[in-house]
Amino acid sequence: MQRYFTSEPLAVGKRVTLDKDIEHHAVTVLRMTEGDVFELASSGAAFRVQIVTGKPLTVEVLAPIERQVELPVRVTLVCGLSKAQKPEWITQKATELGATTIYFTGSQWATVRWQQDKVAKKLARLQQVAQSAAEQSHRDIVPTVRYLPKLTDATDLPGAARLVAYEESAKKGETAALIATLQQHPQSLVAVFGPEGGIAPEEVAALTEAGFVLAGLGPRILRTETAPLYLLSAISTFTELM
Repeated sequence: MQRYFTSEPLAVGKRVTLDKDIEHHAVTVLRMTEGDVFELASSGAAFRVQIVTGKPLTVEVLAPIERQVELPVRVTLVCGLSKAQKPEWITQKATELGATTIYFTGSQWATVRWQQDKVAKKLARLQQVAQSAAEQSHRDIVPTVRYLPKLTDATDLPGAARLVAYEESAKKGETAALIATLQQHPQSLVAVFGPEGGIAPEEVAALTEAGFVLAGLGPRILRTETAPLYLLSAISTFTELM
């Protein structure tokens, strides 16, 4: 069943007129008509709604959807800038896997730089990707996509647990830090991932001084776009399936 997001507050029995983008997709693209039912999410809660009129698209809220779809841990990803369409790919897949917030960040060894006058446009595009992926995966929330000028700005982000995915730890066979962190059942987690060029020693030092724990993600060295997805999958396995 199709799911959309709205900023309108929802309650059973309430009638809501939705925006033109939802109207176009539901009525023009999917050819929904009066009486058809779809899902609508707002403020972290989802409901089944029924179309009352097609243009403007007005729906009546029928019943809440009780299924739990969000990760038990609020995960914030901090990802070094990567080439080409990789930020879009990371945003899409991280949304499907349950991330709450996704930061992209400049760093010392990054081979990619975002010009300041283009950051807002890039974030707007990535936010659209996140919303589309949240609708497809039936999330209750749309992750927020943001930008940090420097990787070490991650030290200011709040989190009950803090990790750095560090390839040198993986090379040394470190496997305990991630599991030990998840065994503490933190309500929130901030995880930092370097760009293609890796994380500079000075950045590692600043992060560890701020309380970040260096963690290997298995015995293999993962690409910058793969590592965040490994982490989210591991969190899902540990907190939702075990």
